[in-house]
Amino acid sequence: MARLRDFYFKTVVPKLKEEFQLSNDMQVPRFEKVVLNMGVGDGVADSKYIKQAVEELTAIAGQKAVITVARKSIAGFKLRQGQKIGAMVTLRGEKMYEFLDRLMNVALPRVRDFRGLSKKSFDGNGNYSFGIKEQIVFPEIAVNNVENIHGLDVVVVTSTTNNTHAAALLKAFNFPFVA
Repeated sequence: MARLRDFYFKTVVPKLKEEFQLSNDMQVPRFEKVVLNMGVGDGVADSKYIKQAVEELTAIAGQKAVITVARKSIAGFKLRQGQKIGAMVTLRGEKMYEFLDRLMNVALPRVRDFRGLSKKSFDGNGNYSFGIKEQIVFPEIAVNNVENIHGLDVVVVTSTTNNTHAAALLKAFNFPFVA
């Protein structure tokens, strides 16, 4: 069992159940999934950038990433419907908890000038989103083999629709928020 999943059931559930006066363990907010998205603007011109992004995202997530395509054409971006523009992966279960563990304990401390995550990045439905400017903060990426630096979007989807409950869940997992 993943270390964070064990921590959730033994520590977080009783704490949040008491804090919000919930009668049932199933009412306690939990992580449903983590979605990683890497947009590659240069991928329109050269498909090797897309291939590299898929390989890097697969290494970071530990699960095969899929290529995302444009849903509609936008002339200003020289983008046509159906063109490959990025990669994404959705993590659930054990892999999700293992990724969150690596993210908080290894990757975020390696971010240059990191002061914490914003408390304002909740979407109103209990989900939390943030971006990482460089994919090389993850130890799975060999810096010598990286041709281009890409950003990475991370979306943490929770089971609650309440931002305060979701924030309490993230704080219980020691997410590094700005003080």
